[in-house]
Amino acid sequence: MKKIIIAAFLMLSALSASTQVNTDRVMMIGKNALYFEDYVLAIQYFNQVITAKPYLADPYYFRAMAKFLLDDFKGAEEDASECLTRNPYYTAAYQLRGAARQNQEKYELAATDYQRSLEFFPEDRLTLVNMGIVNIEMEHYDVAEKFFDVLLRRFPDYTPGYLTRAQMYLELKDTTNAMADLNKAIEIDPYTSHSFSARGLLYFQQKEYNKALADLDEAIRLDPYFEGNYINRGLVKYHLNDLRGAMADYDRVIEMDENNLIARFNRGLLRAQVADNNRAIRDFDKVIELEPDNTIAYLNRAMLNNEIGNTAGALEDLNVVLEAHPDFFSGYYMRSQLKRQLNDLRGAERDYTLARAEESKARKVATKNPEPLARTHVQGDAKDTREEADQDIEKFNLLVVAGDDDSQNTKYQRQSRGKVQNMNAPVAPEPKFVLTYYEQEYEVRRPVYYSETMEMANNELALSWMLKVTNNEAPLNELQVQTHFRSIDNYSRKLEAEPGNAAFYFGRGMDFMLVQDYENALRDINKVLELNPGMLVAHFARAVVRSKQLEYDRLQSDPVLMDEDSGIELPALDKITGKARLPENAAKSVDYEEILKEYEKIIQLNPGFIYAYYNRAEIFSIEKDYRAAIADYTKAIELEPQFAEAYFNRGIARLSIGETAQGLDDLRKGGELGIVQAYSIIKRMQ
Repeated sequence: MKKIIIAAFLMLSALSASTQVNTDRVMMIGKNALYFEDYVLAIQYFNQVITAKPYLADPYYFRAMAKFLLDDFKGAEEDASECLTRNPYYTAAYQLRGAARQNQEKYELAATDYQRSLEFFPEDRLTLVNMGIVNIEMEHYDVAEKFFDVLLRRFPDYTPGYLTRAQMYLELKDTTNAMADLNKAIEIDPYTSHSFSARGLLYFQQKEYNKALADLDEAIRLDPYFEGNYINRGLVKYHLNDLRGAMADYDRVIEMDENNLIARFNRGLLRAQVADNNRAIRDFDKVIELEPDNTIAYLNRAMLNNEIGNTAGALEDLNVVLEAHPDFFSGYYMRSQLKRQLNDLRGAERDYTLARAEESKARKVATKNPEPLARTHVQGDAKDTREEADQDIEKFNLLVVAGDDDSQNTKYQRQSRGKVQNMNAPVAPEPKFVLTYYEQEYEVRRPVYYSETMEMANNELALSWMLKVTNNEAPLNELQVQTHFRSIDNYSRKLEAEPGNAAFYFGRGMDFMLVQDYENALRDINKVLELNPGMLVAHFARAVVRSKQLEYDRLQSDPVLMDEDSGIELPALDKITGKARLPENAAKSVDYEEILKEYEKIIQLNPGFIYAYYNRAEIFSIEKDYRAAIADYTKAIELEPQFAEAYFNRGIARLSIGETAQGLDDLRKGGELGIVQAYSIIKRMQ
């Protein structure tokens, strides 16, 4: 389906583009990469075309499409607008911008774009469907129905039209018309798994469990890799009292994706029901590891811990639940009982009193409005389900239904291909730049930053290997390690003959650094600077050596410290409202003072050396002085406008102080320039 949509866009763009067609090889390679879902790589090729010929509309359109498929909807909207500025008759760009705006919930603007597209192609199926969807989102159901009527009258065999209209009827609680449309879709095309999935879910909601099972079996036969169908079939089997079959479906999902939250949660509940408590706890452990804020999982684990006699563990989990849900009176009753078991009689009495008070409040509310009481569930009630987004603590014992978007995995091993936004990328800044001879290749090409300083250093020092500045340093293999030990011996012999040769000290210092002998490396670099105080590359090498030595020492003393400084927890980012806030108190460290002075010296010697600003910003981020870090990243970007890593890190620093919109813009630019994991963070933040 995805390739059909891309092909449709390609065809429309060919019809609507100007007669001047760009046949440049780079443009063609970019289109090939786009078609084969190598979206990030495609962006790199379109960047090259835009740089060479910024007046062309095509590269902006295709780059917008790549960004759209990476869920960077704002970036796609901006590029589509650039395309339309260059060619206001580029019909496909109106469609694409409309879709990008629709995904940002800018429904009226999206409708305007779709309407403009329909002026050129009044019977375009994709645009008519999207006009229907946009009007559904705006709750203009009558208008939406008219668009579907036009669409299906003109194209009576168009399956997506029936499926979308069925969804509209479901929102209107009109299950009769919804079922009719789903039946029609299956009659027209009995080979689309989504039709059977949707009808199976509708049968499930109508408690027609055998029919639901038949449809989900067929959906899985047609598409055995979509995990959501297995999850929902597990629910159906559960309602048919086939616990073994339900468990097998959840096992299958976890075989395909061990981090699938819904399958883990549901399997944990089923294991608890058959008293397989220890293995159920392991499933909830995994859920909590993947989603630390999932209080429903904490509550279930608390009950299981209590069952196996781990009262302390149960109490610890229950504390987390009650901190998040202070009005959950059943939790206070449960905690009161646990405290009594631990002989904390005063605490037990206090919790019991709290429970009575909260229960009394709930009953008063229920007298005025019976809805809250009606939704209260107790373990063992009739089999019901909840949506994944429904975090009502009262529904702690209900199995979760999978939606259409659940469990989509990239089909590729390479993490730079396909829908890279679905990777679970850590929210961690790009590492600092170091001086080395060895660099790993990036899976997606990034800009190359020219440095006159490095070119001069390589010419003047005439070392055995070429010096490089990179933040993707390659580890040495055994042969290379032996080679550098021999090189150390060679430099030592040369220095006996020429004890004042700064280049020999520098070369030996580099060898010591590469074999991780930081003390000797620092000693040699210090000697270089005694002989030649103005050698910028030696100052940079000394800063790098000191940083490496500091990291190594800290890791040796406390490995946890390294993790604390390496990134930002995503749950913390989820709470950002978009309003600027002050950073946490900066944790200034004496350890970094000498390194910061070194970068200041480098900037004095050469204010255009971008890596000094970048690496200094990294230290400011570690010390939580995010505003200082942002200032340095900004300076680095001023000097090198294509500095991908600086954009990415500035984006994370801005997110850390609540500047969400600016932070996401920076991440978009970083992603555009080749930093793949930016799209994962953008998706989660949106």
